[in-house]
This record gives sequence, structure tokens and C-alpha cells, in this order.
Amino acid sequence: MGDKPIWEQIGSSFVQHYYQLFDTDRTQLGAIYIDASCLTWEGQQFQGKAAIVEKLSSLPFQKIAHSITAQDHQPTPDSCIMAMVVGQLKADDDPIMGFHQSFILKNINEAWVCTNDMFRLAIHNFG
Repeated sequence: MGDKPIWEQIGSSFVQHYYQLFDTDRTQLGAIYIDASCLTWEGQQFQGKAAIVEKLSSLPFQKIAHSITAQDHQPTPDSCIMAMVVGQLKADDDPIMGFHQSFILKNINEAWVCTNDMFRLAIHNFG
């Protein structure tokens, strides 16, 4: 991992941590958001740590497992990191579905937090 740029290392570590928490105990995700964080989940917008954790904790499934297909990371001009994730998820007994998720990470008080989070299932409705 030492030969990867620092933003790749931070982004990859964040992604691994995020999905590990999401798959085991979504209520713990509050630790990665701040009160100014924004989440767009399937087009619905939520702002603030409490609203985001409430949404993620209330999703209608008991168990979930994410599998990451690919992830890309970029540094931003204002010293943040943009992360894009593509993968598959399996919730309860539902079929496996593809998903896309993007994050913006910011270093605040020596800790990387998620200021922006956008999620979409890879479902195409052309009707």
C-alpha cells in the first residue's frame, strides 16, 4: 500500500471501514459524519449526523452484505478526498443488486469524516 498516493490509501481505508460498519451495525456510522454532512439516498436528501444515522438505521432489512467491485479516489483542490464506489449488495433474501456510492472526505481535527454521501442502486427504470 505504500506505493499508492496518500489519498488512495485514505480513501480505500475509509471505504473498507464504512462498509464493515454498515454491514455489521449501521447505528455506529454516526462516528464518520458531522452535523454539516449531507446524504442523498436514492434521491432523498438528509442533512446532519442525526438525520443521516436515523435514515441508515431505519432501512428495511435485517442483514446486508456489500461486495466492492471497484473504487476510485481523487484529491480535491480544497484538500478533501472524493471517493467513488461501485459494487453489489445483498439484503436479507432479496436478489443481489448493483450500487454506486460517492463520498467526499474531509480531515477535521486529525480525523477523516464524510461531509457528502450519495447512494443509488444500479436499477434502470426507462418507463
